[in-house]
Amino acid sequence: MPQRGQTPPGGDMRRSGEMPRYEDMPQRGTGEMPRRGEMPRRGDMPQRGDMPMRGGGMPQRGGGMPQRGGDMPQRGGQMPQRGTGEMPMRGGEGGPGGQGGLPGRQAFPVRQPASRPPRPAGRHRRPVPASLPETAPALVLAVPGPATSLTEGPVADIATVLRVDNPAVDVRAARLGSGDGDPEGLGSVLASAAAQRPEGTPSAVVIPLIAAPHPVVSNQVRETVGASGVNAVVMGFINSNALIAEALHIRLAEAGLARADRVRLFSIVTAADGIIIATVGGPDAAVAANVTSVLLAARLALPVVTASADSHPSINEAAMRLKEMGANRLAVAPSIIGPEATPADLEALQSAGAECAPLIGAHGNVAKLAAMTYGQAISQMQFPGEEKQLP
Repeated sequence: MPQRGQTPPGGDMRRSGEMPRYEDMPQRGTGEMPRRGEMPRRGDMPQRGDMPMRGGGMPQRGGGMPQRGGDMPQRGGQMPQRGTGEMPMRGGEGGPGGQGGLPGRQAFPVRQPASRPPRPAGRHRRPVPASLPETAPALVLAVPGPATSLTEGPVADIATVLRVDNPAVDVRAARLGSGDGDPEGLGSVLASAAAQRPEGTPSAVVIPLIAAPHPVVSNQVRETVGASGVNAVVMGFINSNALIAEALHIRLAEAGLARADRVRLFSIVTAADGIIIATVGGPDAAVAANVTSVLLAARLALPVVTASADSHPSINEAAMRLKEMGANRLAVAPSIIGPEATPADLEALQSAGAECAPLIGAHGNVAKLAAMTYGQAISQMQFPGEEKQLP
């Protein structure tokens, strides 16, 4: 057969006749095809019986290997058993000297459960406990304005709601700036509350009746409490933004200036497409109301800006901002309870020519805020005869 790379004589291998054809090659299965090698058959391989057995050359367990019952200690023998007194205890009861039977080692400390006062759980728990000791401080509402009536109007309604919802609390209202001769002034009310309580204990929790920060009113309250010499705690509304935004929404809906529902999936024609939150108390009150404006805008799906009735930014400036946003029908939502606003402040609410919703007044959220603030204050106090703090 010609080698690779050599051309047989004649040029073409197939035409020369020296290349074997397919018919002339040996076929598989006819006996002509040689096997690849002399493979041993299954009968020629060593069988299991010819291999060394375990009992032959391999060491047995019972021979050189140690047995379990020999030198190894048994559980019931030398090892101490639990509960028989031989095992050292964790707290040191099993050994001499309170060391748990281990020399040079101290006993494990045992953690004692901490005693905590029971506290009602749930989002609807009461802000003030249902029962209070007689030495609990009074809840005093500091009302701005020397001529404000305490027996009628929003102040009387808020105090009534607080008394009905919290019968164990001594609720009182007091005027600010009326002088020492006024029996309903803050100084006289604090002195009366202190005379009915043991000396050395807080006699009152004073809460200014304002919906937004008012530096003038807050300073007047602190000065009056300090001059009275009474052990009283001055507080402010705690986390009031969400509840104030809800109250403003309700007042706008009552005046027909905003829809009462919160569904935004369909269009409802409302009386206003831009809201101005008006505050009193200077620029600090307007800045603090920015969070309230965001929450109210989320409830109404309308642009909401803040303004000050007695400072800057004014109501007119806020109205121009809304008109630049494309809002033409404006409404004013006063973030004012009532007594903190002067007649000049109420006139400023109408300066922009927009419709104005009613004041917050005696809304239920105001009473709720006062109760929450009072409950937060007394939760940090310790009263005579009480072994633990109030929940």
